[in-house]
Amino acid sequence: MTIIDRAAQRLDLMRRTRSVAIVGMSANPARASHFVATYLAGKADWTVYYVNPREYEILGQPVYPSLADLPEPPDLVDVFRRIDDLPAVAEEAVAAGAGSVWFQLGLVHHDAAAIADAAGLDVVQDRCLKIEHARFAGGLHTAGFVTGVIDSRRGRLI
Repeated sequence: MTIIDRAAQRLDLMRRTRSVAIVGMSANPARASHFVATYLAGKADWTVYYVNPREYEILGQPVYPSLADLPEPPDLVDVFRRIDDLPAVAEEAVAAGAGSVWFQLGLVHHDAAAIADAAGLDVVQDRCLKIEHARFAGGLHTAGFVTGVIDSRRGRLI
């Protein structure tokens, strides 16, 4: 649908999200995908699927070899892969019926974004889903630092 580059658009996308597939999920706790998955499992009200053809189970959850093997089309595909792999991941997300693709920090690939955008998917590039979620949930400053602020907001933003 659109290339998302503004904070309000990212918030809207996260509010619409009910399921996330983490492509490139790692069993290694030192890897960013593992850290993000751990955060999302505890803080986000989303169904989270793990995708990695070389793993079978991570964090007690099944790992799927591809997006096509998921039990449902994911609303959001969070990508932790090498930049050269992004066009293929975008094509796989389109074929799986995903609603959006989210390329993590450091991942910008205009051809891959164009593939997803042309198929009607929302596209986020060079952003961390965990950081964005925490920021909108009140845990982080816009620069990504913990605010330490306790507020009295009603309900959850995400």
